[in-house]
Amino acid sequence: MPRYIKWFVAVTAALVVSLLIFTGGVMLGSYSSQIDESEFTAIEGAWRVITEEYVDKDNIDKQALSQAAIEAMMSFIDDPYSSYLDREAYLESANDLAGKYEGVGAEVSIVDDGVVIISVYSGSPAERSGIKPGDIVTAVDGEDITGIGLMDVVLKVRGPKGSSVTVTVIDGETSAVKEVEMIRDEVHEKSVHFEMLGDYAHVAISRFGEKTDEELGEVLKEVASEQALGIILDLRYNPGGLLDSVVDSASRFLRDGVVFTVKYSDGREEVYKVREKDVVTDLPIVVLVNGFSASGSEVVAGALQDHDRALIAGATTFGKGSVNALTPIGADQGMYITIARWLTPDGHMIEGNGIEPDEQLSLVGGDMINWAIEHLDIVTKLAEVDR
Repeated sequence: MPRYIKWFVAVTAALVVSLLIFTGGVMLGSYSSQIDESEFTAIEGAWRVITEEYVDKDNIDKQALSQAAIEAMMSFIDDPYSSYLDREAYLESANDLAGKYEGVGAEVSIVDDGVVIISVYSGSPAERSGIKPGDIVTAVDGEDITGIGLMDVVLKVRGPKGSSVTVTVIDGETSAVKEVEMIRDEVHEKSVHFEMLGDYAHVAISRFGEKTDEELGEVLKEVASEQALGIILDLRYNPGGLLDSVVDSASRFLRDGVVFTVKYSDGREEVYKVREKDVVTDLPIVVLVNGFSASGSEVVAGALQDHDRALIAGATTFGKGSVNALTPIGADQGMYITIARWLTPDGHMIEGNGIEPDEQLSLVGGDMINWAIEHLDIVTKLAEVDR
C-alpha cells in the first residue's frame, strides 16, 4: 500500500466535509450549556483595553479581532472535528444533505496540513476526471493549499455550474503528481445503489443523506421481489451523514434494540433505538467496510455486528465516532464542535478505534464482493440443511 494511503488510513482524527456541502459525519442541531461568566473576566478586559486604550484603536477591525479570538480558542482545544465558520462558510454549512447541488462531487478529509479525497460521487465531474479516494489535493487553480483551513479549500473548489477548476493531486496509488481540470456541474447524488448478482442483492450506500431511508426502503422492496437469498451491504467509502438517516437505515435491518448510544462530556447518555419501519429485511447480510468507511457507516456496521445480524468483512474502519453540532454564534457565524462520543450497542467506543471486521480481508473492488457471494452461498446451503 503506498505511503499516502497508509498515512490516511492510519489517522483517525479528520474532519470530513464535502467539496460542495458540509457533512462532517453525523450532524446535529445547535448545542448550548451553562456558562460561568467569571471565567470571561480576563477576555472582556483584554477586549476593552485593545478597543478603547490601544493607541491606534481606530485602525482595529473589531470583526476580524473577534474572529481571531474565536479561531485561537478553537486551535487551543486541538480537536480536528471542531472548527470556526465565518459567515460564508456557516451559510454553506447550514445546507442539508438533499443530494442535489453544483460543484465537482467529491468529499475530502483534512489531516494536519493535508487534504485527502475520501469519497467521489458516481457520475460526478470528479469521477469523470479520474479523481479517486486516497488522492491528496495540494493546490487549487495553481494556489498551494498547504496549511489552510478545510472550509477555505471548500470555498476555492466550489463554484457555479459550467465554470472550471483545476486541482493538483498526488495519486494515492502511484504517488504521481497530476493536474486535473474539472468543469463544475449540477451533482445529483443517489445514495443507494442496487443490483442483483445471481441469487444475492448488492446494496451500496454511498452516504446517509436526506433521502437515503426512502431509497433504501424501495430497494429492499425490489430485493424481496427478486427473491434474493441474501444481501451484500456495501459501506466502503461511505463517509457518514445525517443522524436520523443513520438510525432509519439501520432500522431496515433490525427488528428492535439499540442502534447506538451517545455519551456526553457530563456523563449523560442518550440511547437511539430501532425505529419501526414498513419494510424490514431478515435476509442474511454481509457488510463490506474499509478504512474509508467513517462516521455513520461505522455506526450501522457496529449495530449490525453487535446484534449478530450481519458478518462484517473488510478492513478496520476509519474510527470517526464523535457527535458534532453545527451551532450559530453571533450574526451569520457558527461553530462546528464535538459535543459527545458514540458507543455501539455493546459499548464499543468507535472514536479512534473503528469497527474491527469479523473477517479481515486484503481484497479490494469486485474481489471483495465475490468473497461475500461465496460466504453467502455457504450460509444459504447450511440453512437448507437445517431445514
